[in-house]
Amino acid sequence: MKLKSSKSKNIIFLLLIMFSFSCTKTTEKTNNDVKGEDSHPSLILTAKGVKDIRAQLGNIPIFDNSLQVVKEEIDAEIASGIEVPIPKDYSGGYTHVRHKRNWVVLQKAGVLYQILNDEKYAKYVKDMLMQYEAMYRTLPLHPKTRSYARGKLFWQCLNDANWLVYVSQAYDCIYNYLSEEERNKLETNLFKPFADHISVDSPQFYQRVHNHSTWGNAAVGMIGLVMNDEELIDRALYGIKDLKLDTEEKDDDGGFLNKDGKAGFLANIEEPFSPDGYYNEGPYYQRYAMYPFLVFAEGLHNVKPDLKIFEYKEGVLLKSINALLNLSDADGDFFPLNDGQKGMSYYNDALVTAVDISYHFGTQDAGLLTIASEQNKVLLDDSGLAVALGIKNGKAKPFDKKSINLSDGPEGKQGGVAILRNKDIELVFKYASQGSSHGHYDKLSYSLYEKGDEVIQDYGLARFVNIEQKGGGNYLKENKTWAKQTIAHNTVTQNETSHYNGEYEIGSQNHPDLHYFSSDNKSVQVSSAKVANTYPNTDMQRTLAVIKDEDFEKPFVLDIMQVISNKANQYDFPYYFLGQVLNTNFEYTIPKTLKPLGSKNGYQHLFVEGNGKSKESNAKFSWLNKGKFYTLSTISDTKDEILFTRIGANDSEFNLRREAAIMFRRKNTKNTLFVSAIEAHGSYSPVSESAINSKSNIKELKVVIDTADYTALAITTLNGSSKIFITANTNASNEAKHTLKINNKNYTWVGSYYYK
Repeated sequence: MKLKSSKSKNIIFLLLIMFSFSCTKTTEKTNNDVKGEDSHPSLILTAKGVKDIRAQLGNIPIFDNSLQVVKEEIDAEIASGIEVPIPKDYSGGYTHVRHKRNWVVLQKAGVLYQILNDEKYAKYVKDMLMQYEAMYRTLPLHPKTRSYARGKLFWQCLNDANWLVYVSQAYDCIYNYLSEEERNKLETNLFKPFADHISVDSPQFYQRVHNHSTWGNAAVGMIGLVMNDEELIDRALYGIKDLKLDTEEKDDDGGFLNKDGKAGFLANIEEPFSPDGYYNEGPYYQRYAMYPFLVFAEGLHNVKPDLKIFEYKEGVLLKSINALLNLSDADGDFFPLNDGQKGMSYYNDALVTAVDISYHFGTQDAGLLTIASEQNKVLLDDSGLAVALGIKNGKAKPFDKKSINLSDGPEGKQGGVAILRNKDIELVFKYASQGSSHGHYDKLSYSLYEKGDEVIQDYGLARFVNIEQKGGGNYLKENKTWAKQTIAHNTVTQNETSHYNGEYEIGSQNHPDLHYFSSDNKSVQVSSAKVANTYPNTDMQRTLAVIKDEDFEKPFVLDIMQVISNKANQYDFPYYFLGQVLNTNFEYTIPKTLKPLGSKNGYQHLFVEGNGKSKESNAKFSWLNKGKFYTLSTISDTKDEILFTRIGANDSEFNLRREAAIMFRRKNTKNTLFVSAIEAHGSYSPVSESAINSKSNIKELKVVIDTADYTALAITTLNGSSKIFITANTNASNEAKHTLKINNKNYTWVGSYYYK
């Protein structure tokens, strides 16, 4: 909510009067004057930070507005009374939602007490914590049994850990308000047993490398910092001492609980993050895990500065924020790689935390101030103050998203994700590792965006998060039967079987490798990657380029997929386009009855809506999406089947979105080459009812050379101009010198590709 300046000034004036009045109180409990940097609060909000914030109130607009919004929110909660119900529901149910709401309210109320020095907020936090203490002493495991690790307040330990991460901050804020007897009561009957339950009582949840255990480690560590409990702090950093789990045991998503024995907060920094800051589960879960990573790291920085947590693994936590922001489209929505929900963006509160902490503890990147301004709120703590002052002092500059290659794996040697950006076009090329239990079987897949709108989509996850009517808000069975399967992605499926046979054990042991990434030429951005063992004795290599050429209105995409196998196979290659079909240059038939394309591995969820073949050397397909035209031109063979498919077969509960694809099927083939171009062109206005540049500019796409060392394409436009694109399939170093004869003409260049 953005307040008008006059209203904001009046509100801040009233807050200052209230603050001034509250400071005159002399009772011991309300005398919370700053005593020095070593006193409480010291976790996220520090004693020095409180002093600095109080000194700036009324002069820092974005902070003042954020403070007023939180004050109004918490005042309304206080007026409505405290609710601490006996847990009984899954995600989305009343008790689940209420306890989630309580952890947010407690944290915010604690912060308000520190900033405004108003006893009513501390009393509210204390009263609610005492109700939790009274309930928790005799609280059994949650009655819902679906989770591999049941909590007490929630159906899964993960949410219990969420609760403790936030409530630790509230406890830190009112620590000095409480008497020693009250603190002992809370720590003995609530906080210590709570920390034990999500750790030593639930090692299958806690003792692993996963976003779940990151929350668990942070929760135990943060309450340990507040209580000055070294045992809990060590347990958080290094895991449960002398504990070994069954290396073959799996979680609800099919991932190993602890295959290699690594555990603890430091291991959760070391293993999932690459040196570039890419998180192997993908941006959706990186966003989810960033909050515990960063708030616990901030607490460690404040309480245990000698640990130098923000320098650990060459500062990867702060690097990861830059990586995560670059994994978003033009609108700030994260690319839905692996299990990712579409629409999750950097406007999420976890990213407010990430941006503020990154600015405060990092290099004060002025681009982060622009994102913070777009988020229109800051944290009510030291880092939020730093951002607010930076914005007030006019330091903000645009956050510049450029083409970027992010390596995957602890050492950056397990593939990665390349993002090619050219004008308004963004291409996301995923050649990453399996991505833990949230990974998909989608090697060398890609998605395409224009101005933040999906053109060629990645489906993301099959889940309605926190919507109780849909499987209790949890993952649906279709996440495994559809969303994770190879055919759900824009890549090649062989013999109607997913990569690695859809087996996590195999997928987690293999990964693609980068062949080359080139973004120095602003007009031609290229990435190429290879993968072996997705299928026995089959290798694939894909090269994707986004090219800005004066003969084209907008940058266009070249897509070269090479498949080499020792036997004949069936290859299916879909493009999941979004929009309305306009026309094709090939004939197709529409079945009278819709039938599934297959019986398993995701094929059972695809209806066949059309079947055709191309008589031309190029099959062309055009569609309209959100007022913009697109054309796919694919080099075709007369034997190729062209299928129109739609998601939704064998989905009686309507758990899947009814979206379409055009699929190229090539049967009885050993080695093959799929080559396509996608043009973004023109526009349509329903207001003026005018269609501008609605047709493709490509006359012909042709392979002129395809050897083990090189693949060369000729792109001929309607006006007769022709360009050559050559990619080096073997030696693609930046220094490599190449000479290639095509149609009696020598092409010479240095580097990985040629375009002219």
